[in-house]
Amino acid sequence: MREGVMVVGTDTGVGKTIISAGLVTSLQDKGFDVGVMKPLESGAPSFESTIIPTDALYLKEISGVGDDLDLINPYCFKEPLAPGVAAQREGAEIDLQRIKELFDELKGRHDFMVVEGVGGLLVPIGKEILLPQLIKLLNLPLLLVARSSLGTINHTLLSLFYCVKEGLDVVGLVVNKSTSDVDPSEESNPQVIAQFTEVPLLGSFPYLGDYAGVKENREFLAQIFMQHIDIKTLLHGLGMS
Repeated sequence: MREGVMVVGTDTGVGKTIISAGLVTSLQDKGFDVGVMKPLESGAPSFESTIIPTDALYLKEISGVGDDLDLINPYCFKEPLAPGVAAQREGAEIDLQRIKELFDELKGRHDFMVVEGVGGLLVPIGKEILLPQLIKLLNLPLLLVARSSLGTINHTLLSLFYCVKEGLDVVGLVVNKSTSDVDPSEESNPQVIAQFTEVPLLGSFPYLGDYAGVKENREFLAQIFMQHIDIKTLLHGLGMS
């Protein structure tokens, strides 16, 4: 069994958090002890001068883990910018080795780790550092999340071709409907993408709206995830079947 998987996106706002949460709840329902991590988060709201990493908090709450939020999310920034840019503007420095040490601590507590990435695949996370450098440091396979709408073929194939070039292991692709907008290309986009890659297309996830963000709906999310995503193929790719 692999130590974990990193959920990455073809762009920002494609639904990495909801897919990460769905994966976590599904694996837990199959009996795995799953830990979560969101190493980098930006565009976080603040309450009484305290920045709140909402994505990381959601993963912590829906997974039910007892790990401290500071361990799950070591770096959080207020401005809605690439983490590397946000950190520079705040006078902070992102230490990849620190992230690796915290990841190692978390994986020592759990059978399997679901790590959510940030932004798109090639987002800057430090000075002259892109996200794949962290991916390689953590030595994790990838679950790629793509939006379902027009333009996703280009974004997704570019991301997949880059992964091949860099030797990144992509165990599956999920197409996620991240808005309620009607788009006629959504019906054919997944099949077109599948024609140009050997990465398994695991399914298309429906738009859930605000309902997906309520932690009390854990059972519902796990059920929807297993209905729409080929969990058997994903488990096989992760060495968990």
